Amino acid sequence: MAKRKRILVACGTAIATSTVVARKIEEELEKRGIKADITQCKASEVPSHVEGHDLVVTTTQVSGTGSVPVIRTVSFLTGIGMEADMEKIIGFLKDG
Repeated sequence: MAKRKRILVACGTAIATSTVVARKIEEELEKRGIKADITQCKASEVPSHVEGHDLVVTTTQVSGTGSVPVIRTVSFLTGIGMEADMEKIIGFLKDG
């Protein structure tokens, strides 16, 4: 059985924005039959939370991700470019 992928979603405060982004990613992955564990944190907490994650999705600049790929986007808030970002996410999850 394949290892379940882990996504870290980060925004400025880890309250509203990251919740919206995490839910939309989760919904889109479910539509495609892809299971992943999604964790939320503040952008400033990424370095201490990134270990063990396969991908970071963020709405703001983050650092300290090591070799974990980062997708910086607001498409899950605006709806513009969301499909393209989902394809990027899926690509990282399948390749990683």
